[in-house]
Amino acid sequence: MSISSRRFLVIGAHPDDPDLRFGGSAIKLTQAGHQVKFVSMTNGNCGHLTQGGAALAARRYEESQNAARLFGVQQYQILDVNDCELEPSLAMRKQVIGIIRDFQPDVVLTHRSCDYHADHRACAQLVQDAAYLVMVPQFCPESPIPAQNPVFAYVYDAFVEPRPLRVDAAVDIDSVLNAKNRALDCHVSQFYEWLAYEKGYANTDFSQYSWEQKSDYLTEHWGARFKNAADLARKQLQHCLGQKAGAKVKYAEVFEQSAYGSILPQEEFQQLFLE
Repeated sequence: MSISSRRFLVIGAHPDDPDLRFGGSAIKLTQAGHQVKFVSMTNGNCGHLTQGGAALAARRYEESQNAARLFGVQQYQILDVNDCELEPSLAMRKQVIGIIRDFQPDVVLTHRSCDYHADHRACAQLVQDAAYLVMVPQFCPESPIPAQNPVFAYVYDAFVEPRPLRVDAAVDIDSVLNAKNRALDCHVSQFYEWLAYEKGYANTDFSQYSWEQKSDYLTEHWGARFKNAADLARKQLQHCLGQKAGAKVKYAEVFEQSAYGSILPQEEFQQLFLE
């Protein structure tokens, strides 16, 4: 596989899932001339305390498109599937295969199947099911199979049952953390309303916050997981960046190569994510 120009397809369950788990990497990769596409398998129409239905879905679509421009991604596709109702059905499997074949990615990333959210688990199952079938020419013959099977991979999570995520690749996002936060800032319905409510900020007027305060808030509550990821990936970061530089990295996005699809030696897998 050539690593000079790469195509990354990030399939999340909800609008903002690809942003959180691949946003820093997307910024670095797109700035280096690579192609990134985000997909949300649901429209996010349940992700709010008081608003829902078509109005929330439309709002979250607009938020995602605004974020996409800041991330530099080629497209942010939102499927018309109700939030909290995603199922690993045959129809959805065919749709995922069509998305993969149409974009022709080098790498497909998604959730692991050990996850707290039913939509995340269903999304993971759908992508795993597509990993082999995407190369079967008589299945969904209306879309031609790729020249080669993509590499499939998992984005970071902190779950330890049945096992923690294995770090096969790591990306230092310190230099783009503020830019990533700027894109997350587009998801007002989530980070300043619904998820803010879950974090205990139900009565907070974020419109009164300066950007520095907003960025600190986003980093504290959603960047912390990538500080943990950097600690988990310390050896990998030092291997890639050198002992001193790797030791200084505060925030990283990390990935595990799936056993499905094309399999690369770890060094080549890591190289896919470097500019």
